[in-house]
Amino acid sequence: MTPIWEIAALSLKVSLWAVACSLPVGIACAWVLARCRFPGKILLDGLVHLPLVTPPVVVGYLLLIVLGRNGWLGRLFHDWFGVTFTFTWKGAAVAAAVMAFPLMVRAIRLGIESVDRRLEEAARTLGATPVRSLFTVTLPLAAPGLLTGALLAFARCLGEFGATITFVSNVPGQTRTLPLAIYTLLQTPEGETAAAWLAGVSLALAVVALAASELAARAVRKRLH
Repeated sequence: MTPIWEIAALSLKVSLWAVACSLPVGIACAWVLARCRFPGKILLDGLVHLPLVTPPVVVGYLLLIVLGRNGWLGRLFHDWFGVTFTFTWKGAAVAAAVMAFPLMVRAIRLGIESVDRRLEEAARTLGATPVRSLFTVTLPLAAPGLLTGALLAFARCLGEFGATITFVSNVPGQTRTLPLAIYTLLQTPEGETAAAWLAGVSLALAVVALAASELAARAVRKRLH
């Protein structure tokens, strides 16, 4: 069995990359949903939140169809960039990012909606472009929501299981994150003790992430006010 610290390190690596790569897309989606009106907005909102109501195994299977070696997008990444998602930590990061994406977008959207539109309009009357207004007014004021969204997504990524095992299997050192390692140990004779240790590590990491989310959000709110 892989040492506990290696499993924890892999879980942190997968979760950090998942959040880092999905955060720009999450901010863009949250801003569009919070500030724009267009035909199909309800459809976009539904698609963003689809992983919340879809069984993780189904999400993993869809990722396998699209990003697997025989999937059209997976083949494109492999041929053009030499990147393979199946049976690798990169695929585990993609699965975790997809499952955590709705939580991230929802928190960031609430943060953006809490910003007074009149402040954005004032910035534009002073010559700021919409993009500059976004980065100098909206996002700084919505920082508590951004931090909360990122850390909630990180905690969700740490606990991802169903989509990961379906999409990238359970490969030691590559895709066997904390939840998958616990599952493996529970199927192994006399593995309950090690599984309990891993469960404790997983719970501790999740609690730290959630506590950090709350403390960071409070600190930013205090600074802004």
